[in-house]
Amino acid sequence: MATCQFLQRLAPLLASTLLSACGLFPFLGPDYQQPADALASQPQAAAPFLEEQAGAALFSPEPLPAQWWRLYQDARLDRLVAQALARNTDLRQAVANLERMQAIEDEVAGGKRPTLVLSGGPSYGHASGLSMLRPDYEPPNTFHYSLGGSLSYQVDLFGQIARAIEAAAAGSAGAQAALDLVRVNVAAGTARAYAEVCTTGLRLQSARRSVEVQAEALNVSERLERAGRVSIIDTTRARGQLRQLEAALPPLLAQRQGALYRLATLTGVLPQDFDREVAGCTTPPRVAGPLPVGDGAALLRRRPDIRQAERGLAEATARIGVAMADLYPKVTLGLSAASAGPGSDFGGRDTFSWSLGPLITWTIPNTGIAQARVAQAEAATRAAAARFDTTVLTALRETETALNAYARELDRRADLQAARDASAEAAGQARALYRMGRIGYLEALDAERTLAASEAALAASEAQLADNQVGLFLALGGGW
Repeated sequence: MATCQFLQRLAPLLASTLLSACGLFPFLGPDYQQPADALASQPQAAAPFLEEQAGAALFSPEPLPAQWWRLYQDARLDRLVAQALARNTDLRQAVANLERMQAIEDEVAGGKRPTLVLSGGPSYGHASGLSMLRPDYEPPNTFHYSLGGSLSYQVDLFGQIARAIEAAAAGSAGAQAALDLVRVNVAAGTARAYAEVCTTGLRLQSARRSVEVQAEALNVSERLERAGRVSIIDTTRARGQLRQLEAALPPLLAQRQGALYRLATLTGVLPQDFDREVAGCTTPPRVAGPLPVGDGAALLRRRPDIRQAERGLAEATARIGVAMADLYPKVTLGLSAASAGPGSDFGGRDTFSWSLGPLITWTIPNTGIAQARVAQAEAATRAAAARFDTTVLTALRETETALNAYARELDRRADLQAARDASAEAAGQARALYRMGRIGYLEALDAERTLAASEAALAASEAQLADNQVGLFLALGGGW
């Protein structure tokens, strides 16, 4: 009873001693802040995009909405993306990894709390009876017991535990950014696969139109050959052109089926269970009007890979303090109490023991290992800073490239549209002249072939344009 009262009086004194000791020494290692010389800290990195200024009519400084796929106003695409974000297996892995990192953070944070260890158990037997005075003595067998408990607390004098918690928190934030990055890629991958299904369907329509026109040309050539009006060379050439056009169909069919399989796996279903409704799509999704792209500052905040790299730098910086603390002593305060003896004397005053005191550990003078670990941590921080800069440069390059590719494909599409319109006008004139008997049927058919080729080129440009739009949204980091 007296012992318990003593411990109760001692507890407040211990608590105040611990609190004051923790404030005696500053935490070791640098306090993290984004480096002033980092590329992300430069004003130019946050400026409007160069390509955005060059194509003011194509792009808007408005911020990119988080659910950018809704800009397409396509209910089928909205459904597919929602399904992918709910079922995608890569997302499930990223979620599990985030939960693991959060559990590691909780484990590290446990170092700030006292540790209580309890032990004990019964036993049967006797102690050694060997004695110089009574060599023939054999103590009796009896029941014994032992009970013990210890309470320990590491005083974080130099902030090693605090720095470890700081590093673990940065690691968790990096895992969250990695999860956001997977979401971005899943949303963009789903939109890209859906767009590929639709654009390939459009290209198949154009290719089949070309096959039909060429089949009709071959039929006319065969009739003219039988009438002796054209040579067999013309017929053979027409047949070869038909086979060449037919050969373009299987790759397009395979491309569309591959996109359907990819879309199925992105949405978390078996490949053979691909969406049959989507398979018949022939209208590519496209956002009309200027695309909202924001500026460099918004990009730096939004791109998950940039946030992941920045948190990696913060974690590496905190690891320096963790390594430096090994150069200094560690102090652990401990309180232990135990009771052990024969079962007949269970709880007796003579069976009780206790101790209180600090445990100080310090590895001196051999600090070479600790110094090497500090050097490793500092080198890792420099590598993380370079990785951060690389990620920023890559993000800005990808965005500028995507903006330029989209703008140039719009120019190409406009030229192909004009060519298609001219071919359509020429084909219409040829049909009218043929009906009036002014030109032969082969001439009119040749104009139809030119129109079909123009439509195929335009369809290919539409496919590239849809892909470039999704690539731009991906580069901008939208979707989480």
